[in-house]
Amino acid sequence: MLEILFRNQDFAAVDKPAGIAVHQEEGADNLLAMAAAQLNVPRLWLTHRLDKPTSGVLLLALNAQAASELAQQFAAKTMRKTYLALSDRRPAKKQGLVKGGMEKSRRGAWKLTRGDGANLAVTRFHSQSIAPNLRLFVLQPQTGKTHQLRVAMKNLSSPILGDTLYGGTPAERLFLHAWRLEFEYRGGAFSVCAPLDGRWPSEIPGTFRAPAVGL
Repeated sequence: MLEILFRNQDFAAVDKPAGIAVHQEEGADNLLAMAAAQLNVPRLWLTHRLDKPTSGVLLLALNAQAASELAQQFAAKTMRKTYLALSDRRPAKKQGLVKGGMEKSRRGAWKLTRGDGANLAVTRFHSQSIAPNLRLFVLQPQTGKTHQLRVAMKNLSSPILGDTLYGGTPAERLFLHAWRLEFEYRGGAFSVCAPLDGRWPSEIPGTFRAPAVGL
């Protein structure tokens, strides 16, 4: 059962579990169908996407007009997104900016190139050690490219724990979580957080363990 983080007449925010696809996959559950049944609505509209192994806040529209308005905000990059990630590798730098062009690589992966490129990806981040050989990263993507954060972490020489596609140490899940989404809608300001599941280590600072909805 999905956790409904917030709902009004135009949209709902749900906590997407890791390992659940947003769209239909043959023989597998998909989040849109699960959420529509749980919210008791005939249809939902995606306003953005999360990769199948990524967990966290997913914003779904309840009507076509809201879907259009919210999707436009994502396209215009006015949505403020904050992700959390773990790595067991020391980063090339502890905070700053990761910027470059995104290009397709091998086996469904992407890579970051020097310069702005035609498919520019920009990510702000800072990190802190939370245990021996374990570091928490707070990631704020300024663009919305496929695998952007996973590629940024690889570029820092700190692939995400569980992200074997990008050289990360195998783990029970990909430790990437869409923790907070902040935006404005028709004159109101919204801030929605998704809680961390029990597979995240207890050393995570309490600041990131107090999910809330701000209206």
